[in-house]
Amino acid sequence: MLTLLTDHRSRDCAGLTRRDFIRIGTLGCGMLALPAFLAARANAAATRQYDFAKDKSVVLLFLAGGASHIETFDPHMDAPSEIRSVTGEVRTRLTGVTFGGTFPRLAKLAHRMAVVRSFSHSITDHAKAIQHVLTAGHGAQISMGSIFAKLRGTTHERSGLPAYAALTSPEVDPQYRTERERVLRGSSGGLLGPSFSPFDPDGGAPAIKNMQLNIARSQFEDRRALLAALDQLNRRIDATGAIAGMDQYTQQAYDVILRGAGSAFDLSGEDPKLVERYDTSQFQVGKKLFRPSTLGRQMLLARRLCEAGCGFVTVQNAGWDMHADVNNPGMAAGMEMLGPPLDRAVSAFLEDVEARGLSDKILLVITGDFGRTPKINARGGRDHWANLGTLAFAGGGLRMGQVIGQSSRKADEPDSDPITPLNLMATIMHTLFDVGKLRVQRGVPGELLSFVESAPPIAALI
Repeated sequence: MLTLLTDHRSRDCAGLTRRDFIRIGTLGCGMLALPAFLAARANAAATRQYDFAKDKSVVLLFLAGGASHIETFDPHMDAPSEIRSVTGEVRTRLTGVTFGGTFPRLAKLAHRMAVVRSFSHSITDHAKAIQHVLTAGHGAQISMGSIFAKLRGTTHERSGLPAYAALTSPEVDPQYRTERERVLRGSSGGLLGPSFSPFDPDGGAPAIKNMQLNIARSQFEDRRALLAALDQLNRRIDATGAIAGMDQYTQQAYDVILRGAGSAFDLSGEDPKLVERYDTSQFQVGKKLFRPSTLGRQMLLARRLCEAGCGFVTVQNAGWDMHADVNNPGMAAGMEMLGPPLDRAVSAFLEDVEARGLSDKILLVITGDFGRTPKINARGGRDHWANLGTLAFAGGGLRMGQVIGQSSRKADEPDSDPITPLNLMATIMHTLFDVGKLRVQRGVPGELLSFVESAPPIAALI
Protein backbone atom coordinates (compact mmCIF):
# COMPACT_ATOMS: atom_id res chain seq x y z
CA MET A 1 0.00 0.00 0.00
CA LEU A 2 1.07 3.56 -0.75
CA THR A 3 -0.84 6.16 1.23
CA LEU A 4 0.22 9.79 1.55
CA LEU A 5 -1.30 12.07 4.16
CA THR A 6 -4.97 12.09 3.20
CA ASP A 7 -6.94 14.79 5.03
CA HIS A 8 -10.64 15.19 4.34
CA ARG A 9 -11.17 18.45 6.16
CA SER A 10 -10.03 21.01 3.62
CA ARG A 11 -10.52 21.28 -0.13
CA ASP A 12 -8.73 23.25 -2.78
CA CYS A 13 -10.36 25.21 -5.59
CA ALA A 14 -10.62 22.04 -7.70
CA GLY A 15 -12.74 20.47 -4.97
CA LEU A 16 -10.17 17.82 -4.04
CA THR A 17 -8.99 17.02 -0.55
CA ARG A 18 -5.61 17.95 0.86
CA ARG A 19 -2.87 15.50 -0.01
CA ASP A 20 -5.05 12.92 -1.60
CA PHE A 21 -1.70 12.61 -3.41
CA ILE A 22 -1.86 8.96 -4.02
CA ARG A 23 -3.78 6.11 -2.48
CA ILE A 24 -2.98 2.75 -3.97
CA GLY A 25 -4.64 -0.32 -2.58
CA THR A 26 -4.30 -3.76 -4.08
CA LEU A 27 -2.81 -3.80 -7.57
CA GLY A 28 -5.02 -6.70 -8.53
CA CYS A 29 -8.17 -7.67 -10.38
CA GLY A 30 -10.52 -4.78 -10.84
CA MET A 31 -8.84 -2.42 -8.38
CA LEU A 32 -6.25 0.21 -9.18
CA ALA A 33 -7.32 3.29 -7.27
CA LEU A 34 -4.54 5.63 -8.38
CA PRO A 35 -5.48 5.70 -12.09
CA ALA A 36 -9.06 6.46 -11.09
CA PHE A 37 -7.84 9.27 -8.91
CA LEU A 38 -5.67 10.68 -11.70
CA ALA A 39 -8.55 10.48 -14.15
CA ALA A 40 -10.86 12.26 -11.70
CA ARG A 41 -8.23 14.93 -11.11
CA ALA A 42 -7.82 15.54 -14.84
CA ASN A 43 -11.59 15.62 -15.32
CA ALA A 44 -11.94 18.17 -12.53
CA ALA A 45 -9.29 20.31 -14.17
CA ALA A 46 -11.01 20.12 -17.55
CA THR A 47 -14.55 20.72 -16.41
CA ARG A 48 -13.56 23.65 -14.24
CA GLN A 49 -11.55 25.32 -17.01
CA TYR A 50 -8.46 24.82 -14.93
CA ASP A 51 -6.26 26.94 -17.19
CA PHE A 52 -5.66 30.01 -15.03
CA ALA A 53 -2.54 28.39 -13.55
CA LYS A 54 0.56 28.96 -15.65
CA ASP A 55 3.16 26.27 -16.23
CA LYS A 56 5.57 27.94 -13.82
CA SER A 57 7.05 27.36 -10.38
CA VAL A 58 8.52 29.57 -7.67
CA VAL A 59 11.53 28.82 -5.48
CA LEU A 60 11.60 31.22 -2.52
CA LEU A 61 15.04 31.24 -0.87
CA PHE A 62 14.46 32.74 2.57
CA LEU A 63 17.55 34.05 4.38
CA ALA A 64 16.31 33.68 7.96
CA GLY A 65 17.62 36.15 10.49
CA GLY A 66 17.67 39.11 8.12
CA ALA A 67 20.42 39.32 5.52
CA SER A 68 22.21 42.64 5.19
CA HIS A 69 21.13 44.47 2.06
CA ILE A 70 24.58 46.10 1.99
CA GLU A 71 26.72 42.95 2.04
CA THR A 72 24.47 41.17 -0.47
CA PHE A 73 23.35 43.30 -3.42
CA ASP A 74 23.91 46.99 -2.48
CA PRO A 75 27.52 47.44 -1.25
CA HIS A 76 27.61 51.29 -1.02
CA MET A 77 31.39 51.40 -1.29
CA ASP A 78 31.33 55.19 -1.68
CA ALA A 79 29.79 55.58 1.81
CA PRO A 80 31.78 56.10 5.03
CA SER A 81 33.63 53.04 6.38
CA GLU A 82 31.05 52.39 9.10
CA ILE A 83 28.36 51.98 6.41
CA ARG A 84 29.93 50.37 3.35
CA SER A 85 30.17 46.62 2.82
CA VAL A 86 32.68 44.95 5.13
CA THR A 87 33.29 42.31 2.43
CA GLY A 88 33.99 44.87 -0.27
CA GLU A 89 32.35 44.51 -3.65
CA VAL A 90 32.68 42.55 -6.86
CA ARG A 91 31.84 43.86 -10.30
CA THR A 92 28.98 42.28 -12.20
CA ARG A 93 28.32 41.97 -15.92
CA LEU A 94 25.90 44.92 -15.59
CA THR A 95 27.53 48.30 -16.11
CA GLY A 96 28.02 50.15 -12.83
CA VAL A 97 26.41 47.40 -10.73
CA THR A 98 28.31 45.57 -7.99
CA PHE A 99 27.43 42.82 -5.50
CA GLY A 100 28.90 42.11 -2.08
CA GLY A 101 32.39 40.67 -2.10
CA THR A 102 31.38 37.10 -1.17
CA PHE A 103 29.29 36.70 -4.37
CA PRO A 104 31.81 36.40 -7.24
CA ARG A 105 29.90 33.60 -9.01
CA LEU A 106 26.57 35.41 -8.80
CA ALA A 107 28.21 38.59 -10.06
CA LYS A 108 28.99 36.75 -13.31
CA LEU A 109 25.30 35.84 -13.59
CA ALA A 110 23.86 39.26 -12.77
CA HIS A 111 22.46 39.52 -16.30
CA ARG A 112 20.12 36.69 -15.34
CA MET A 113 18.99 38.45 -12.17
CA ALA A 114 16.97 41.48 -11.13
CA VAL A 115 17.99 43.13 -7.87
CA VAL A 116 15.61 45.34 -5.87
CA ARG A 117 17.33 48.02 -3.79
CA SER A 118 14.21 49.64 -2.35
CA PHE A 119 12.51 46.67 -0.63
CA SER A 120 10.98 47.98 2.58
CA HIS A 121 8.54 47.33 5.42
CA SER A 122 8.28 48.48 9.03
CA ILE A 123 8.61 45.40 11.28
CA THR A 124 11.88 44.73 13.14
CA ASP A 125 10.82 41.78 15.31
CA HIS A 126 12.04 38.51 13.75
CA ALA A 127 8.94 36.35 14.15
CA LYS A 128 6.56 39.10 13.08
CA ALA A 129 8.76 40.22 10.19
CA ILE A 130 9.17 36.69 8.82
CA GLN A 131 5.43 36.19 8.94
CA HIS A 132 4.85 39.60 7.38
CA VAL A 133 7.15 38.90 4.42
CA LEU A 134 5.96 35.33 3.83
CA THR A 135 2.27 36.26 4.12
CA ALA A 136 2.55 39.78 2.63
CA GLY A 137 0.77 40.89 5.79
CA HIS A 138 -2.37 38.81 5.25
CA GLY A 139 -4.58 39.25 8.32
CA ALA A 140 -5.42 35.55 8.43
CA GLN A 141 -1.69 34.73 8.38
CA ILE A 142 -1.94 32.77 5.13
CA SER A 143 1.44 32.40 3.44
CA MET A 144 2.00 33.04 -0.25
CA GLY A 145 2.68 29.34 -0.79
CA SER A 146 -0.56 28.43 0.93
CA ILE A 147 -2.49 30.89 -1.24
CA PHE A 148 -0.94 29.18 -4.25
CA ALA A 149 -1.91 25.72 -2.97
CA LYS A 150 -5.47 26.84 -2.28
CA LEU A 151 -5.90 28.36 -5.75
CA ARG A 152 -3.92 25.83 -7.79
CA GLY A 153 -4.74 22.65 -5.86
CA THR A 154 -2.74 20.89 -3.20
CA THR A 155 -1.28 18.21 -5.46
CA HIS A 156 0.08 17.91 -8.97
CA GLU A 157 -2.31 15.92 -11.12
CA ARG A 158 0.40 13.88 -12.84
CA SER A 159 3.16 13.26 -10.31
CA GLY A 160 1.04 13.31 -7.15
CA LEU A 161 3.56 15.64 -5.50
CA PRO A 162 2.40 18.37 -3.12
CA ALA A 163 1.96 21.72 -4.82
CA TYR A 164 3.70 23.48 -1.92
CA ALA A 165 6.85 22.29 -0.16
CA ALA A 166 9.46 23.60 2.28
CA LEU A 167 13.07 22.45 2.19
CA THR A 168 14.61 23.12 5.58
CA SER A 169 17.88 22.24 7.27
CA PRO A 170 18.34 19.88 10.24
CA GLU A 171 19.75 22.69 12.39
CA VAL A 172 21.95 21.90 15.40
CA ASP A 173 22.68 25.42 16.67
CA PRO A 174 19.88 26.59 19.00
CA GLN A 175 19.60 30.01 17.35
CA TYR A 176 19.39 28.46 13.89
CA ARG A 177 16.72 26.00 15.06
CA THR A 178 14.68 28.96 16.24
CA GLU A 179 15.02 30.65 12.84
CA ARG A 180 13.95 27.46 11.07
CA GLU A 181 10.82 27.19 13.19
CA ARG A 182 9.97 30.84 12.54
CA VAL A 183 10.15 30.27 8.78
CA LEU A 184 7.93 27.18 9.03
CA ARG A 185 5.37 29.09 11.11
CA GLY A 186 5.42 31.96 8.65
CA SER A 187 4.99 29.52 5.78
CA SER A 188 1.84 27.95 7.22
CA GLY A 189 -1.73 27.96 5.96
CA GLY A 190 -2.92 30.24 8.76
CA LEU A 191 -6.70 30.22 8.98
CA LEU A 192 -6.84 27.97 5.91
CA GLY A 193 -5.58 25.27 8.24
CA PRO A 194 -2.64 22.84 8.24
CA SER A 195 -3.94 21.18 5.08
CA PHE A 196 -2.44 24.09 3.11
CA SER A 197 0.86 24.30 4.98
CA PRO A 198 4.00 23.18 3.14
CA PHE A 199 5.11 19.59 2.87
CA ASP A 200 8.48 19.43 4.68
CA PRO A 201 10.46 16.29 3.75
CA ASP A 202 13.12 17.12 6.35
CA GLY A 203 10.56 17.63 9.07
CA GLY A 204 10.46 14.01 10.21
CA ALA A 205 7.27 13.10 8.35
CA PRO A 206 7.01 9.49 7.08
CA ALA A 207 5.71 10.57 3.67
CA ILE A 208 9.00 10.15 1.82
CA LYS A 209 9.29 6.53 2.91
CA ASN A 210 5.67 6.00 1.97
CA MET A 211 6.44 7.24 -1.54
CA GLN A 212 8.66 4.24 -2.19
CA LEU A 213 7.50 1.01 -3.77
CA ASN A 214 6.85 -1.44 -0.93
CA ILE A 215 6.50 -4.65 -2.94
CA ALA A 216 9.07 -6.53 -5.01
CA ARG A 217 9.42 -5.14 -8.52
CA SER A 218 8.94 -8.65 -9.96
CA GLN A 219 5.64 -8.98 -8.10
CA PHE A 220 4.59 -5.57 -9.31
CA GLU A 221 5.42 -6.47 -12.91
CA ASP A 222 3.40 -9.70 -12.59
CA ARG A 223 0.39 -7.68 -11.48
CA ARG A 224 0.95 -5.28 -14.32
CA ALA A 225 0.98 -8.22 -16.76
CA LEU A 226 -2.27 -9.46 -15.23
CA LEU A 227 -3.88 -6.07 -15.62
CA ALA A 228 -2.67 -5.89 -19.22
CA ALA A 229 -4.21 -9.30 -20.00
CA LEU A 230 -7.50 -8.32 -18.42
CA ASP A 231 -7.39 -5.05 -20.32
CA GLN A 232 -7.01 -6.90 -23.63
CA LEU A 233 -10.11 -8.91 -22.81
CA ASN A 234 -12.05 -5.82 -21.84
CA ARG A 235 -11.03 -4.10 -25.05
CA ARG A 236 -12.82 -6.84 -27.01
CA ILE A 237 -15.91 -6.39 -24.90
CA ASP A 238 -15.90 -2.60 -24.64
CA ALA A 239 -16.62 -1.37 -28.13
CA THR A 240 -16.97 2.19 -26.85
CA GLY A 241 -13.26 2.49 -26.07
CA ALA A 242 -13.88 3.53 -22.46
CA ILE A 243 -11.22 1.16 -21.17
CA ALA A 244 -8.73 2.48 -23.68
CA GLY A 245 -9.36 5.94 -22.29
CA MET A 246 -7.97 4.80 -18.97
CA ASP A 247 -4.58 3.77 -20.37
CA GLN A 248 -3.11 7.23 -19.92
CA TYR A 249 -3.94 7.29 -16.23
CA THR A 250 -2.85 3.70 -15.66
CA GLN A 251 0.54 4.63 -17.11
CA GLN A 252 0.62 7.70 -14.88
CA ALA A 253 0.07 5.44 -11.88
CA TYR A 254 3.09 3.33 -12.78
CA ASP A 255 5.12 6.47 -13.41
CA VAL A 256 4.25 7.83 -9.98
CA ILE A 257 5.21 4.60 -8.24
CA LEU A 258 8.39 3.72 -10.12
CA ARG A 259 9.69 7.07 -11.33
CA GLY A 260 7.52 9.72 -9.78
CA ALA A 261 7.02 11.33 -6.39
CA GLY A 262 9.56 9.44 -4.33
CA SER A 263 12.29 9.67 -6.95
CA ALA A 264 12.16 13.47 -6.88
CA PHE A 265 14.04 13.25 -3.57
CA ASP A 266 16.57 10.69 -4.80
CA LEU A 267 19.74 12.39 -6.05
CA SER A 268 21.49 9.15 -7.01
CA GLY A 269 20.41 9.53 -10.63
CA GLU A 270 21.93 12.98 -11.01
CA ASP A 271 25.23 13.52 -12.80
CA PRO A 272 27.89 13.40 -10.04
CA LYS A 273 29.59 16.43 -11.59
CA LEU A 274 26.36 18.42 -11.27
CA VAL A 275 25.88 17.31 -7.67
CA GLU A 276 29.45 18.42 -6.97
CA ARG A 277 28.75 21.85 -8.47
CA TYR A 278 25.86 22.28 -6.04
CA ASP A 279 27.67 20.77 -3.06
CA THR A 280 28.18 23.17 -0.13
CA SER A 281 29.03 20.60 2.54
CA GLN A 282 32.63 21.88 2.78
CA PHE A 283 31.30 25.02 4.50
CA GLN A 284 30.60 24.76 8.24
CA VAL A 285 27.73 26.92 9.52
CA GLY A 286 26.68 27.79 13.06
CA LYS A 287 27.65 29.87 16.08
CA LYS A 288 27.78 27.59 19.13
CA LEU A 289 27.33 24.31 17.27
CA PHE A 290 28.31 23.72 13.65
CA ARG A 291 27.12 21.51 10.80
CA PRO A 292 27.97 21.25 7.09
CA SER A 293 25.95 23.59 4.88
CA THR A 294 23.08 21.81 3.11
CA LEU A 295 22.07 24.77 0.96
CA GLY A 296 23.40 23.23 -2.24
CA ARG A 297 21.41 20.05 -1.69
CA GLN A 298 18.31 22.08 -0.89
CA MET A 299 18.60 24.08 -4.10
CA LEU A 300 19.13 20.94 -6.19
CA LEU A 301 16.09 19.32 -4.58
CA ALA A 302 14.11 22.50 -5.25
CA ARG A 303 14.90 22.24 -8.96
CA ARG A 304 13.94 18.56 -8.99
CA LEU A 305 10.66 19.24 -7.17
CA CYS A 306 9.75 21.97 -9.63
CA GLU A 307 10.46 19.61 -12.54
CA ALA A 308 8.23 16.97 -10.92
CA GLY A 309 5.28 19.33 -10.54
CA CYS A 310 5.72 21.16 -7.24
CA GLY A 311 4.69 24.75 -7.89
CA PHE A 312 5.97 26.60 -4.81
CA VAL A 313 9.12 25.62 -2.88
CA THR A 314 10.39 27.57 0.13
CA VAL A 315 14.08 27.00 0.89
CA GLN A 316 15.06 27.96 4.43
CA ASN A 317 18.62 29.14 5.11
CA ALA A 318 19.41 30.26 8.66
CA GLY A 319 22.15 32.35 10.29
CA TRP A 320 21.77 35.82 8.79
CA ASP A 321 21.14 37.59 12.14
CA MET A 322 24.66 39.04 12.36
CA HIS A 323 24.67 41.16 15.54
CA ALA A 324 28.14 40.03 16.71
CA ASP A 325 26.76 38.86 20.05
CA VAL A 326 26.70 35.66 22.09
CA ASN A 327 24.27 33.97 19.68
CA ASN A 328 25.32 35.42 16.33
CA PRO A 329 28.51 36.18 14.39
CA GLY A 330 29.53 39.64 13.24
CA MET A 331 29.25 40.83 9.66
CA ALA A 332 32.72 39.84 8.47
CA ALA A 333 32.70 36.35 10.01
CA GLY A 334 29.04 35.79 9.22
CA MET A 335 29.33 36.70 5.55
CA GLU A 336 32.50 34.66 5.20
CA MET A 337 30.57 31.69 6.60
CA LEU A 338 27.24 32.07 4.72
CA GLY A 339 28.15 34.10 1.64
CA PRO A 340 30.26 31.49 -0.20
CA PRO A 341 27.76 28.60 0.14
CA LEU A 342 24.94 30.87 -1.04
CA ASP A 343 27.09 32.07 -3.93
CA ARG A 344 27.92 28.48 -4.92
CA ALA A 345 24.44 27.00 -4.48
CA VAL A 346 22.48 29.76 -6.20
CA SER A 347 24.89 30.11 -9.11
CA ALA A 348 24.76 26.33 -9.66
CA PHE A 349 20.97 26.52 -9.58
CA LEU A 350 20.82 29.33 -12.14
CA GLU A 351 23.24 27.57 -14.48
CA ASP A 352 21.40 24.27 -14.05
CA VAL A 353 17.91 25.60 -14.83
CA GLU A 354 19.34 27.52 -17.81
CA ALA A 355 20.98 24.36 -19.18
CA ARG A 356 17.68 22.49 -18.80
CA GLY A 357 15.70 25.19 -20.56
CA LEU A 358 13.76 25.98 -17.38
CA SER A 359 14.77 29.59 -16.74
CA ASP A 360 11.44 30.95 -17.96
CA LYS A 361 9.48 28.33 -16.02
CA ILE A 362 11.14 28.64 -12.62
CA LEU A 363 11.24 31.95 -10.75
CA LEU A 364 13.83 32.24 -7.98
CA VAL A 365 13.14 34.82 -5.26
CA ILE A 366 15.77 35.67 -2.62
CA THR A 367 14.67 37.59 0.46
CA GLY A 368 14.56 37.46 4.27
CA ASP A 369 13.12 39.01 7.44
CA PHE A 370 14.52 42.51 6.85
CA GLY A 371 17.87 44.22 6.29
CA ARG A 372 20.56 45.37 8.72
CA THR A 373 21.43 48.74 10.20
CA PRO A 374 23.48 50.97 7.90
CA LYS A 375 26.05 51.63 10.61
CA ILE A 376 28.10 48.75 11.98
CA ASN A 377 27.76 48.44 15.75
CA ALA A 378 30.68 48.59 18.19
CA ARG A 379 31.11 44.80 18.09
CA GLY A 380 31.36 44.58 14.30
CA GLY A 381 27.80 43.51 13.66
CA ARG A 382 24.70 45.10 12.18
CA ASP A 383 21.36 45.17 13.97
CA HIS A 384 17.74 44.88 12.73
CA TRP A 385 16.64 47.34 10.05
CA ALA A 386 13.31 47.05 8.23
CA ASN A 387 13.48 50.23 6.12
CA LEU A 388 15.59 48.37 3.56
CA GLY A 389 15.99 44.65 2.94
CA THR A 390 17.38 42.10 0.53
CA LEU A 391 15.28 41.15 -2.49
CA ALA A 392 16.40 39.61 -5.79
CA PHE A 393 14.79 37.63 -8.61
CA ALA A 394 15.96 35.30 -11.35
CA GLY A 395 14.04 33.69 -14.20
CA GLY A 396 10.32 33.07 -14.35
CA GLY A 397 10.02 34.77 -17.72
CA LEU A 398 10.40 38.16 -16.03
CA ARG A 399 12.69 40.99 -17.12
CA MET A 400 16.17 40.26 -15.84
CA GLY A 401 19.49 42.09 -16.02
CA GLN A 402 18.46 45.19 -14.08
CA VAL A 403 18.47 47.01 -10.75
CA ILE A 404 15.04 48.12 -9.56
CA GLY A 405 14.76 51.05 -7.17
CA GLN A 406 17.51 52.83 -5.33
CA SER A 407 18.56 53.22 -1.73
CA SER A 408 19.62 56.48 -0.12
CA ARG A 409 23.27 57.50 0.07
CA LYS A 410 23.32 56.36 3.71
CA ALA A 411 21.74 52.99 2.83
CA ASP A 412 19.04 53.64 5.39
CA GLU A 413 15.84 54.07 3.33
CA PRO A 414 14.49 53.83 -0.22
CA ASP A 415 15.49 56.71 -2.46
CA SER A 416 12.71 55.73 -4.86
CA ASP A 417 9.20 54.35 -4.48
CA PRO A 418 9.47 51.50 -1.97
CA ILE A 419 8.76 47.92 -2.99
CA THR A 420 6.69 46.20 -0.29
CA PRO A 421 5.88 42.57 0.59
CA LEU A 422 2.50 43.15 -1.08
CA ASN A 423 4.26 44.03 -4.33
CA LEU A 424 6.41 40.92 -3.92
CA MET A 425 3.33 38.74 -3.39
CA ALA A 426 1.55 40.28 -6.39
CA THR A 427 4.61 39.66 -8.59
CA ILE A 428 4.74 36.02 -7.54
CA MET A 429 1.00 35.50 -8.07
CA HIS A 430 1.07 37.13 -11.50
CA THR A 431 3.94 34.83 -12.40
CA LEU A 432 2.06 31.72 -11.29
CA PHE A 433 -1.44 32.66 -12.46
CA ASP A 434 -3.27 34.44 -15.24
CA VAL A 435 -5.00 36.78 -12.79
CA GLY A 436 -7.54 37.86 -15.41
CA LYS A 437 -8.72 34.27 -15.82
CA LEU A 438 -8.48 33.71 -12.08
CA ARG A 439 -10.82 36.66 -11.56
CA VAL A 440 -13.66 34.94 -13.45
CA GLN A 441 -12.92 31.42 -12.21
CA ARG A 442 -15.80 29.89 -10.30
CA GLY A 443 -15.03 28.71 -6.78
CA VAL A 444 -12.13 31.06 -6.10
CA PRO A 445 -12.51 32.57 -2.60
CA GLY A 446 -13.24 36.26 -3.00
CA GLU A 447 -11.11 37.20 -0.02
CA LEU A 448 -8.01 35.56 -1.50
CA LEU A 449 -8.64 37.06 -4.92
CA SER A 450 -9.03 40.53 -3.40
CA PHE A 451 -5.79 40.05 -1.51
CA VAL A 452 -3.92 38.93 -4.63
CA GLU A 453 -5.15 42.07 -6.38
CA SER A 454 -4.59 44.42 -3.42
CA ALA A 455 -1.28 45.73 -4.79
CA PRO A 456 0.32 45.83 -8.24
CA PRO A 457 3.22 43.57 -9.19
CA ILE A 458 6.64 45.14 -9.59
CA ALA A 459 6.12 46.95 -12.87
CA ALA A 460 9.73 46.76 -14.04
CA LEU A 461 9.64 42.97 -13.91
CA ILE A 462 6.37 42.21 -15.67
